[in-house]
Amino acid sequence: MSPGSAQPSATLAANAAFLHEELGWFSQWLDLRLRQHAGESLPGSLLDTHPPPPLPAPGAPYADLVREFALGPHERLLLALAFVPHVRPEALDAFFIRNQALERRFTEFGGVAGTSHGGFLPTGETALFLLAGDDLHARLAHHRLLHPEHPLFARRVLRLDRRHPEEPPLSAALQLPPESLERLTTGGTYHPPFGPEFPAQRITTLLEWEDLVLDPGVRDELEDILTWTRHQGTLMDDWGLKKQLKPGFRSLFHGPPGTGKTLTAALLGKATGLPVFRVDLSKVVSKYIGETEKNLASLFDHAQHQRWILFFDEADALFGKRTESRNANDHAANQQISYLLQRIEDFPGIALLASNLRSNFDEAFARRFQSTIHFPIPGPTQRLKLWEACLRDKPFQLAPDVDLTRLAREYELAGGAIINALRYAALKAVLREPHEVRLHDLLQGVSRELNKEGRYVLSGR
Repeated sequence: MSPGSAQPSATLAANAAFLHEELGWFSQWLDLRLRQHAGESLPGSLLDTHPPPPLPAPGAPYADLVREFALGPHERLLLALAFVPHVRPEALDAFFIRNQALERRFTEFGGVAGTSHGGFLPTGETALFLLAGDDLHARLAHHRLLHPEHPLFARRVLRLDRRHPEEPPLSAALQLPPESLERLTTGGTYHPPFGPEFPAQRITTLLEWEDLVLDPGVRDELEDILTWTRHQGTLMDDWGLKKQLKPGFRSLFHGPPGTGKTLTAALLGKATGLPVFRVDLSKVVSKYIGETEKNLASLFDHAQHQRWILFFDEADALFGKRTESRNANDHAANQQISYLLQRIEDFPGIALLASNLRSNFDEAFARRFQSTIHFPIPGPTQRLKLWEACLRDKPFQLAPDVDLTRLAREYELAGGAIINALRYAALKAVLREPHEVRLHDLLQGVSRELNKEGRYVLSGR
């Protein structure tokens, strides 16, 4: 849907209207808590005198999340506290007041200083002050809201960023992960930018399943992946197989370049409605101790909570047969591989690994996968289908001497190479009037592809 269409505008308007009320309620609560902290006696319970605003009809992303998680008033305050720095940072400026006796900020307010952000950044300590003030019994009761297994943290709506393990746990910054912020503000889905800290890019395709030319046996094995994705809940929960089976599905795609491994991964995503992210293993591995594990943890956390398919292309670059640990570098490399294998094995989603050669993987590695699917070079019949699919329903014309059956029979090419040969011929045809793809250009394109593999033919034969 385009950014300027009516529905996104209506969504943002509904969200802004609800946030105006929710954050207004939050500010009132904070003001009352600070007045109470200053010694003012307040009648009754804050919840009795200042209940949260009612939820509107579905359509406001922030309210929809509150409804989905069935958040109570205290949980709503916790969520608002993490959200406020992003949309109304001045609402927390009151926490900058100083303890005149000690000439410093009040310790009980918690909070951390940002690097470039000038406002107050809340911590778990800030949350407990907001929720309970100095009531020790209430503070102990509200600890459960900050537990890692609370749904808001377990499902990564919130997180506590604990950068100093030696300090009290609730001194950690209370944060909204980027995907939560995107959902709460626009209702959209956040995809991290590609880089060293997130070494994966989303892949998509305009093609459909009928454009994928594969052996029937390969298609059957791919159907197993689709069936698992669609019926995992039934198998694991309703049928009680989670005692015997690990969640998720892991498959190894192997075969020569251009045989459809990447396209298949993209089509699996299209068929299931799940985003597919291709992992750049060269950016995963770091020479710095601990950095590889950190990069992978971020990747798998995003994939697990947003239901992504992970596609490790050219996986044998890292996952090939492990070396004997002759030195510290070998030992570190094997540790990185073992860590990644464990994360893949524990990943509850779909993990696909692609390799040119099955022999690059040891047997212990292969046993971790539910399926090993071979993508062979297509035979003559399949190659003809690929040629026809590439040239079907196009605005240019084929020269009378173009014989697709001959091309398919005489030249052993993978689908990717056929597409490249067509690209070469099309670049020549677009300069002609009328636009015509000629046999000579197709043969030249075929020759160029075969030459890449060290096979040489006369392009004009």
